[in-house]
Amino acid sequence: MTLRFCLGFLAALVLPVGIACAEPECRASRKMLELGQPLDVARASVADNKELRIVAMGSSSTQGYGASNPMFAYPAQLKMRLDKALPGVDVHVFNKGIGGEDAEEEAARMRADVKPQRAQIVVWQIGTNSAIRRTPLDKFAEKLRAGIDIGRALGAEFILMNLQYVPAVVALPDEEEYARVTAEVAKEKGAGLFRRFEIMRAWYNDGMPYAQFVTNDGLHLNDFGQKCIGQLLSQAILHGVKPAQLTSEPKPRN
Repeated sequence: MTLRFCLGFLAALVLPVGIACAEPECRASRKMLELGQPLDVARASVADNKELRIVAMGSSSTQGYGASNPMFAYPAQLKMRLDKALPGVDVHVFNKGIGGEDAEEEAARMRADVKPQRAQIVVWQIGTNSAIRRTPLDKFAEKLRAGIDIGRALGAEFILMNLQYVPAVVALPDEEEYARVTAEVAKEKGAGLFRRFEIMRAWYNDGMPYAQFVTNDGLHLNDFGQKCIGQLLSQAILHGVKPAQLTSEPKPRN
């Protein structure tokens, strides 16, 4: 039985007894995982100090709402995968997600949540709540700049994770504008960009139904969605911080 045929059964809710479907493939193109900026601070810490400290800043999808187990939330998955990929490196991922917050509230607590953790990377998941609340785009951009400036002053590099591609967001009249502004601010401030919106849109456009990665509220990621975002984010970060001597990958040829 092919995966597409199996998904068709799931969508129709008529899956016969005894037929099991494999979990859908967690995928994204290599280009989609390019952050667009180097992670020099984190790379130096991994190479010289054998330590990587990440703060996951965000709202409910960072907190883990929608996952059936806290270990399925993307920050926990990120740590698990970085631990495996970076043997001998002390990896810390601090989950600072608070459900319902948007860029303004998160920027306001940036110093308090980043400074004590001495983070080299802040993964800032933003955009969804701002879009739902109809936050003016100029104000949204202003708060992103302010939050990045605070974290940078504390020595952290930034990866902005844009909004999620889910029914409650797609129904908005200008959700793509929030993704556009996030990308523009990332480029302006020299921050990395994790293209969650585009990655999830590619899943859907490739034939993966929302039910495979979204809970029935049409907004939050389910176990697969959370785990896959954690996996893909770990791949994106590893491209920036993984010294050759800590990997089994062949060294580039001269």
